[in-house]
Amino acid sequence: MEKRSIIHMLDPMPNNSPFDVNMALDAGFDVLVPYSNVKLDRVYGLTQDAIFSRSPSGVRRTGIFIGGRDLGLAMDMLDTCKQAMVPPFEVSVLADPSGAFTTAAALVACVEKELKAKHGKELKDCNAIVFGGTGPVGVATGVIASLAGADTALIDHLSIDTALDISKEYNRRFGCNLRGTCASSEADKARLVANADIIFCTAKAGIQVLSADVLNEAKRLKVAGDVNAVPPLGIEGIKLKDMGAPLVHAVNAPGAVGVGALAVGDIKYQLQHELLKSMLETDKPLYLDFRDAFNKARELL
Repeated sequence: MEKRSIIHMLDPMPNNSPFDVNMALDAGFDVLVPYSNVKLDRVYGLTQDAIFSRSPSGVRRTGIFIGGRDLGLAMDMLDTCKQAMVPPFEVSVLADPSGAFTTAAALVACVEKELKAKHGKELKDCNAIVFGGTGPVGVATGVIASLAGADTALIDHLSIDTALDISKEYNRRFGCNLRGTCASSEADKARLVANADIIFCTAKAGIQVLSADVLNEAKRLKVAGDVNAVPPLGIEGIKLKDMGAPLVHAVNAPGAVGVGALAVGDIKYQLQHELLKSMLETDKPLYLDFRDAFNKARELL
């Protein structure tokens, strides 16, 4: 008799994300077990409880999902899960804190696709800036873009020290080359936009970050992507379903195009579904993070 599939959902926050619970169920897991307020020092024991309660054949029907909001902590939890495995008692693990890994992977992959299609350029040819760059999706976007070769800056709206500290931390973690800066005024934004080939907007929902006036200052802009689906949208002039539509307010950057939040969201949804489903279909354990998410997003596109 085939064992029912179980996913153990570890989250350091007070509650697990309903979005992730729904996604895991729709991907085919039969039983979902949420764990909240999980500290790093508990992950090793929880993992071994999960693997030793089933035979090696049953282990293939078991998965672990890591949520939360802290990207570094999620990666530490993923590493701890891996260290706790005792082959052949070994299960697949997916880290996607705040959905940041899958959202960022979808955003960068969509922008990359339009960059190639409309401008014949690669990420490594471009200067990229990330507004909302010190939040979970912004950091993940910056790391992915930097590792793909883009000269990338994380932008905080209040503190350059915050941007510099986060850039330094993730450069150390992943060997990327992020820069940090601050844009606390419209003049700051205009200065940064003027020299950007790519704009990623990952700020909080319902906040317009870039107005038409600021976009008028863009001289080199090729693609701008926004993940904010709540009005007002993050970048004025980009529509929710845009996928390479002309960016009308970038009047001094002919050929600039936009990628909207629902276009990104469609790929993010497919991406998370495919990664979760792969945990049930693999013959060997998978340890999935933002790198796997970006590779899969490129495949989907």
